[in-house]
Amino acid sequence: MIRYQLFATTPKAMEGILANEIEALGGQNVQQKMAGVAFQGDLEMAYKACLWSRTANRILLLLSNFEVTSQQDLYDGVSKIDWSEHLNPNDSLAVSFSSKNNPAINNTHFGALKVKDAIVDQMRAKFEQRPNVDTDRPSIRINVYLHNETAQLSIDLSGESLHKRGYRDVSIAAPIKENLAAAILLRTGWPKIAAEGGSLLDPMCGSGTMLLEGAMIAADYAPGLQREYYGFLGWKKHDAALWQNLLDDAKQRRDAGLKKLPVIVGFDQDRHTVAAAIQHCENAGLQGKIHIEKRDIDDATAAESWPKGLIACNPPYGERLGDEAETAELYRRFGDVLKSRFGGWQAAMIISNPELGFRLGIRSQKPITLFNGALECKLLRFNIEDKAFFEPKAKSQQERIDQISRRVLAEQPDNLAEMFGNRLRKNVKKLSKWVKQNQVHCYRLYDADLPEYAVAVDVYQGDMTWVNVQEYESPKTIDPAKANQRLAGAMAEIPKVLGIAPEQVFLKIRRKQKNTDQYEKQGDSGRFHVIEEGGCKFWVNFEDYLDTGLFLDHRPIRLLIQQQAQGKRFLNLFAYTGSVSVHAAIGGASSSVTVDMSNTYLDWAKRNFALNGITGDHKLLRANCLSWLAEQAAAKPSPQFDLIFLDPPTFSNSKKMDEAFDIQSDHVPLLKNAASLLAPGGILYFSTNFRRFKMDSAALAGLKIEDISASTIPEDFARDQKIHYCWKISR
Repeated sequence: MIRYQLFATTPKAMEGILANEIEALGGQNVQQKMAGVAFQGDLEMAYKACLWSRTANRILLLLSNFEVTSQQDLYDGVSKIDWSEHLNPNDSLAVSFSSKNNPAINNTHFGALKVKDAIVDQMRAKFEQRPNVDTDRPSIRINVYLHNETAQLSIDLSGESLHKRGYRDVSIAAPIKENLAAAILLRTGWPKIAAEGGSLLDPMCGSGTMLLEGAMIAADYAPGLQREYYGFLGWKKHDAALWQNLLDDAKQRRDAGLKKLPVIVGFDQDRHTVAAAIQHCENAGLQGKIHIEKRDIDDATAAESWPKGLIACNPPYGERLGDEAETAELYRRFGDVLKSRFGGWQAAMIISNPELGFRLGIRSQKPITLFNGALECKLLRFNIEDKAFFEPKAKSQQERIDQISRRVLAEQPDNLAEMFGNRLRKNVKKLSKWVKQNQVHCYRLYDADLPEYAVAVDVYQGDMTWVNVQEYESPKTIDPAKANQRLAGAMAEIPKVLGIAPEQVFLKIRRKQKNTDQYEKQGDSGRFHVIEEGGCKFWVNFEDYLDTGLFLDHRPIRLLIQQQAQGKRFLNLFAYTGSVSVHAAIGGASSSVTVDMSNTYLDWAKRNFALNGITGDHKLLRANCLSWLAEQAAAKPSPQFDLIFLDPPTFSNSKKMDEAFDIQSDHVPLLKNAASLLAPGGILYFSTNFRRFKMDSAALAGLKIEDISASTIPEDFARDQKIHYCWKISR
């Protein structure tokens, strides 16, 4: 019996949970490593890890370790393996390559190509026929990890990440990955609770991932049982009979386990996600086993017949613009519900901001660090009992600001507007020299500089001066009368300080956007004005839309693209009103493609093109950028661009899109597809205004990524270094 060296990968901070799983499955010499577990076992053990691990991403079978100090070393090390033992000449293959701290090979795309060449050359020499490359579902997938001067060469038995169980086919905003949901339940003691007959409730269940993973754990249901594809199925050493025996055993265990499944229930306020959750239950063969219904968090309660058990959920993190106050209020309400209706239960939730957990008013056990994608989070665990309850004090940043506001209002009610006016004058003086030297006509003058005035003030100068004021929506705890009093004072001071008529000052309130709000009109004046930036002209509108048509914080990146566009083929994705395309065309781009799914914005972009006299090979295309990118990346040959600008929304659930989009969860395939359209030497600029965004560099190891955020924050936004992030990406 052959004993193999194996390695199971997993997200950071989940290594201990995975090690326990591997030991329980029969793995030998189990050792925790960074983002994975090394172990030994025969082929049956390797298959069991693929079929039964709930927390692993991939199972790698190690073929060899060898030293790499040059490109030739890599080629020679791969060539030492007899690849005819692993695949036939008419099979397909794919190569995953990552490198760390090796100066000889730091380009992952080149490294993968070198590995592929070594295998293909050997097979061609032996059989006068070479395997094909199939990056989707190859016969075998080769994995090479080059760390310092040591390369580990493996076969990826999983083929694709094991978190893909096979039941998910409807996407919603920010879904939690299946293996993370399983890790949360395992760390919270759900297997023991389930064995004792306790219930599982997710009151914010989304598409049902926590419920499905909970049901599979309770029912002894192998997480990989429904997967159609594994990396070993096309491997020459695959033992089909052994694998079938394991599948048959897993099916028997599942069927037996489902007969004693405890109560599992999910609630969600969104009917679309409820429908998705129900569909996922059907896909997993769990229809009738999990109860899911549309119900708001305030209405969450347990039926008298449900045994007390575990409440587990992945609540909103409050990361998007304007979410903090609303999310804090949600947590407060959730805490009230738990304390009043779920005494004697246990609870667990994963959050990115520990201060939000404080809002529940229930003392937690020691938090456990986990990662949701690249975002560091904390797993909080609670015993819902009287001695753990407390009254949370106001601790959020917005509440601290409001406390100061209330104190100042009480002490100096007549001086607040004057304070605001003085700050405006100070900012005008501070920015005037910079504005003149850099010929800036549109800029941010004020951005919540004073805690009493949570507004942004933007100045637009054309044939006259206009001011666009945005008030960040106050939390419900703020007295509306006092908030309106402050706002009225600000609106009176702005025209006095700037010497303009009150009619030239426009006000909007930035509320949390839902569904397609970003495309909906706020008014119907039809009044547009022309402004200038970097030799380009643009139409702006202050009355009809939430945004004016020009994002001022992106001024530096627009000018950078203009400077680099000469003779380049340019692609602008999620293009909004096409301002970056105008800069590229004025900068001498030989051609451009501008893609957005909104007719309103594309018409606006067309008017901007006409305003600047742009003609020639500059196309405006209405399309879902996600689908369009995927189609172009898969095309043979795919279109090539020298310069790409990608500025997607943080979140979109537009009816015009097939699936919801969340930048943190979905940025990896988005960037991979966009980068695949880069011509040799091409550059992709990627920007996002998601303040807690974390780039998943490991998943994008094949790309060269440089954070240029600091250099793209303009002087007038210096107070807010997180207004956006920006990266320069190449292949």
